[in-house]
Amino acid sequence: MKLSSWNVNGFRAVVQKGFWDWFRQAGSDVVCLQEVKAEPEQLAAQDRKVIGYEQLWNPARLKRGYSGVASFYRKEPLRTRLGLPDERYQGEGRLIEMEYADFYLFNVYFPNGQMSEERLTYKLDFYDAFLEHAERLRQEKPILVCGDFNTAHREIDLKNPKANEDRSGFLPIERKWLDFFISHGYLDTFRMFNQEPGHYTWWTYRFGARARNAGWRIDYFFVSEELKDRVVAAWIEPGVHGSDHCPIGLELDAG
Repeated sequence: MKLSSWNVNGFRAVVQKGFWDWFRQAGSDVVCLQEVKAEPEQLAAQDRKVIGYEQLWNPARLKRGYSGVASFYRKEPLRTRLGLPDERYQGEGRLIEMEYADFYLFNVYFPNGQMSEERLTYKLDFYDAFLEHAERLRQEKPILVCGDFNTAHREIDLKNPKANEDRSGFLPIERKWLDFFISHGYLDTFRMFNQEPGHYTWWTYRFGARARNAGWRIDYFFVSEELKDRVVAAWIEPGVHGSDHCPIGLELDAG
């Protein structure tokens, strides 16, 4: 099973920048998108129906043109849920949950904490609510989660760690939560295969950052350890443009 994840920073914008060429070339069984900034009814007809795929959208109903996630899939899930069960974290279009026979798949756009202390608190509380929900479901079957976590975990995961240590996205409290998450038995699949620096998934549009590869790795595929032996490959696609993020991928064997 091949899966892709990409924060597209506006679906209607990225389809003008080669998205469908990438999509067809990727040939993934499931494609999880974050920050779609659109609702299905706002899309062009050709983007609302893709041969061989169904679509599931969770737009930000509280603020149009903001946030939102979407999943494109070949295999029908057993069940789906939009958003976390806790009503405090609904309305911003941040999560799609898909239940398959042998795992739960989460497509998540975790909050950004840079705007204010209030939003940082919201981000950390969202993290906790997500982990609580995932652990509850994990009693039934393994967990696979992908998306934009909005936090670089270790110094290796961004170009300039010292210059950003006081910035949300690399704060000690955010990095500590990722340690906490991993301590519960969740594996950063990219680091299962690659321990080298210089691999990033997001670059600011300013200062020619992408050309200089001055980026951050804030997009991940995590699996609960029960799926470890099924992980065949995990990768980053920095050569794919169209957003300030690039796609990431994961391949699982059939199990």
